[in-house]
Amino acid sequence: MKRFALIGAAGYVAPRHMKAIKETGNELVAALDPNDSVGIIDSYFPKADFFTEFERFDRHIDKQRRKGQKIDYISICSPNYLHDSHIRFALRNDANAICEKPLVLNPWNIDGLEEIESENGTRVYNILQLRLHPSLIALKQQVDESKQENKYEIDLTYITSRGHWYFTSWKGYNEKSGGIPTNIGIHFYDMLAWIFGKVQGNEVHLLEANKAAGYLELENARVRWFLSVDEKTLPENIRKAGQRTYRSITVNGKEIEFSGGFTDLHTLSYKGILKGEGFGLKEARPSIETVYEIRNAVPDMKKGELHPFMQK
Repeated sequence: MKRFALIGAAGYVAPRHMKAIKETGNELVAALDPNDSVGIIDSYFPKADFFTEFERFDRHIDKQRRKGQKIDYISICSPNYLHDSHIRFALRNDANAICEKPLVLNPWNIDGLEEIESENGTRVYNILQLRLHPSLIALKQQVDESKQENKYEIDLTYITSRGHWYFTSWKGYNEKSGGIPTNIGIHFYDMLAWIFGKVQGNEVHLLEANKAAGYLELENARVRWFLSVDEKTLPENIRKAGQRTYRSITVNGKEIEFSGGFTDLHTLSYKGILKGEGFGLKEARPSIETVYEIRNAVPDMKKGELHPFMQK
């Protein structure tokens, strides 16, 4: 049984980590969040120590280590801009880090983490659960085995409506969230590069606080992408149906269905990590580099192909 600590226990994704720790037969012994709305812990680990102040949490983790009861893994579900610091905290305490995406905001942050990893033998793992989705694994296998000469034509569309709160929270600040492409899109960029190969060209057509669009040239695909948290960008039929989210990926005009099957992907991620087979810094780097380039690009609609929503 491995001993876990969790940073960001009140966050949206934290219960998935608690569930994964429980279902893999391990123990959550300590959790941290400045917000104390964390009653969900009782459903999984009611005996876990809980802290609202990082200083007290830090002291507790260090005390456990000096008593010979060190933490084996620290799971990180904090805001994006704190990931790098919290990963370093885990490594300094001789614990492996399991971090939500984006792993970090900037490519050079990965360089620093690689140095620390090599110094103390601990590991940094990134949750990249789309790589474990059955439909996407099947697509990758199909692409790997295909003898198609031309590149695949892909349209990626992801709209997840958010209210005014979004822009008041840390998610509404580029320096904290990385903006729309980083905050809601990075797992798609990772998935696309994993299946269709390295990025060869990266053009940005639109880059606003609530939506972004662009074009990626991959080794084996041409990708037109559109991301948004603006309800007004939803297709008319989706809005009329009262839905607030629209997700679509078409490959050569064929829709890839992967709306289901997400329930146990964090648990599968943890199982792989506990076997030493999780996705590390090397796997995380390409998508971090992609979103960094997007975030710092000057939008130009004359380069690359426009997404159908942009054409409208």
